[in-house]
Amino acid sequence: MAIGAVEALWYLPFVLPICLYVAFTDLRDMKITNQAVIVLGALFLILGLITLPLPEYGLRLVQMVAVLVIGIVLNAAGGVGAGDAKFAAAAAPYIAPGDLSMVIVIFSATLLAAFATHRLAKHTPLRRIAPDWQSWGRGWDFPMGLALGPALGIYLILGAFLGN
Repeated sequence: MAIGAVEALWYLPFVLPICLYVAFTDLRDMKITNQAVIVLGALFLILGLITLPLPEYGLRLVQMVAVLVIGIVLNAAGGVGAGDAKFAAAAAPYIAPGDLSMVIVIFSATLLAAFATHRLAKHTPLRRIAPDWQSWGRGWDFPMGLALGPALGIYLILGAFLGN
């Protein structure tokens, strides 16, 4: 992996709770809060200065802006929710550029697992655990935060163990 193990270890204790919170709030409310996105982005602004050389730090900030622009376009086209686009942008700088293909694989697997698990729970008695969650009654809408948050968390966990 291109991410350094020390870098991932710095990010992990701060980012993982946000990732779990995003998954939970998207399940419950079908919303990724602006506060979670702002905290995730602000944490990188601080931790990135500690963990990365300045040129790499700048490149990661460019990644954030690029993903935000792509997310805005996809949101305007109706392809993704605004919260999903903002979370993806705030998560982008945590990903080392050399790990893009790995992140795509991690996200794809996480998305499939999250979708299958959500649909299974939605149509079984497990739904009674949280009967008021918005995600149960939204038809084909899917709480993408259930995949986005854990995918970033899994990436950082793998980076902590397998990073260079």
